[in-house]
Amino acid sequence: MSAEFESERLRFRPQRIEDAEALHEAYRDEALMRYWSSAPHRTLDDTVAYLTPSGEGRGWSIVAKETGEVTGTLFTSERRSGVSEIGYLLVRRHWGRGYAREAVARLLDLLFLEEGRRRVFADTDPENGPSIRLLESLGFRREGLLRAEWETHIGVRDSVVWGLLRDEWKARWQP
Repeated sequence: MSAEFESERLRFRPQRIEDAEALHEAYRDEALMRYWSSAPHRTLDDTVAYLTPSGEGRGWSIVAKETGEVTGTLFTSERRSGVSEIGYLLVRRHWGRGYAREAVARLLDLLFLEEGRRRVFADTDPENGPSIRLLESLGFRREGLLRAEWETHIGVRDSVVWGLLRDEWKARWQP
């Protein structure tokens, strides 16, 4: 298990409570949190509580190498042997730089090539266009629609499950 790793422009380190202030910008953003599993955070204390380790999964802060700024988060949880779920969030003012794609691609390299997972999946709200486009661009396939899957701050929502297999990832990115 990698505690820290990096990509060309980004460094990934385990989340710390000290990251709460930088990440609160994203977690309080109503539009950004629309499709998240919890409501926007009202206070910095809400974000601190959210970042407090729960023992489930691994979370990293995404840090821009050039500035040292925390730009977002990555998360993974092993759901069963060889199968991991992923999640990601990028502070809105860092959108449009390719950071999300670079970060998720690097996480997939870690999970598939370094840790040997056979399958990675993500679930998204069917209306979350930016997340869906990101997953599709990385080779994820839509595997199913779970109707009325989540009860969230905006009501009961469907969920689209996206999956990617190790062999698909390797075939897509290796010559």
